[in-house]
Amino acid sequence: MLTDQQAREILSGAEVLFAEAQVNAAVRRVAHEINATLADQHPLVLSVMGGAVVFTGQLLPLLDFPLEFDYVHVSRYGNARQGGEMHWKVAPRENVAGRVVLVVDDILDEGETIAAIKQRVLELGATRFYSAVFADKNNGKDKPVRADFIGMTVPDRFIFGYGMDIHGAWRNLPAIYAVREA
Repeated sequence: MLTDQQAREILSGAEVLFAEAQVNAAVRRVAHEINATLADQHPLVLSVMGGAVVFTGQLLPLLDFPLEFDYVHVSRYGNARQGGEMHWKVAPRENVAGRVVLVVDDILDEGETIAAIKQRVLELGATRFYSAVFADKNNGKDKPVRADFIGMTVPDRFIFGYGMDIHGAWRNLPAIYAVREA
């Protein structure tokens, strides 16, 4: 865990990649796309804790159709900068059976987390799977899944803010920041 001073030093040395207004515009655009696609589906929306909490909280009020809400909690990162072993804290429940499911996540980095959620949801009997990510990292790698709805494409850098953390800090920022490259 970072001290307050360490967290503030990271932020003061970071670069703003996308300002709050750009972030808000991206969320509104994604909501419009989801509304056009899922308006008559009465989906189950699963938010991926904890990174997607900010995106989900801003997105749900913009969706203009009935839905049910639940969450999953799976991580490959913890407070690290690189993905590791998949760790399920809360797996999808049986309430996905026979449902259209929309999974909302903060970032599609390597794609392993959403691929695992998709596999589990479909194994539990979901009739259709969609995913919405706030950020899709342009890392030049083949990913096992593609998101159906993407807020922003971000460069292959370590980013934080708007739900994404750096060593556990700064999920609460309204903009997207990147660690400055040396």
